[in-house]
Amino acid sequence: MDIGRVLGQYMGANAGQQSPRVEQDFDDVASNSPHEHLREGVSEAFRSDQTPPFGNMVAQMFSQGDTGQRTGMVNHLLSALGPGAIASVLGSGAGGGPLSGLLNRARGQQQVQLTPEEAQQLSPDEVQALASHAEKENPGIIDHMSNFYAHNPTLMKALGGAALAIALGKMAQRK
Repeated sequence: MDIGRVLGQYMGANAGQQSPRVEQDFDDVASNSPHEHLREGVSEAFRSDQTPPFGNMVAQMFSQGDTGQRTGMVNHLLSALGPGAIASVLGSGAGGGPLSGLLNRARGQQQVQLTPEEAQQLSPDEVQALASHAEKENPGIIDHMSNFYAHNPTLMKALGGAALAIALGKMAQRK
């Protein structure tokens, strides 16, 4: 497979210029590229003004993930927030259930994590609120989450061709 040729199609491309093979191209490139290149492409898609807000995209991928992926996503978000920020999300009416239990466990701890069972109880709307709040509290969360998604690139396909084309375009700049 000539990754350079595949990426060449996306050099300078924007979200409106998608190949009908964008999902297959993304799979091919993701499986044959250095992790760092993939992480940078994912990060570019998250930051683009041609894609939905970060929180929306995280929620969309959360809704498509399996239990392990969902748990990993939420715990990566939580690792960027302290108990005070979790309380703030809960105070905005965005949480309850697992997040409320998490807040109770978080008192006096530096970092807390949801169990797979708790992560499965969260709705995409709760994850969206958590991700949006995490981005406000810690803009570096985008790079942190991009690293997670670079290890789980199949989740990126939930975002559709525009986000994939942007990610591939950024990766093409690295080649």
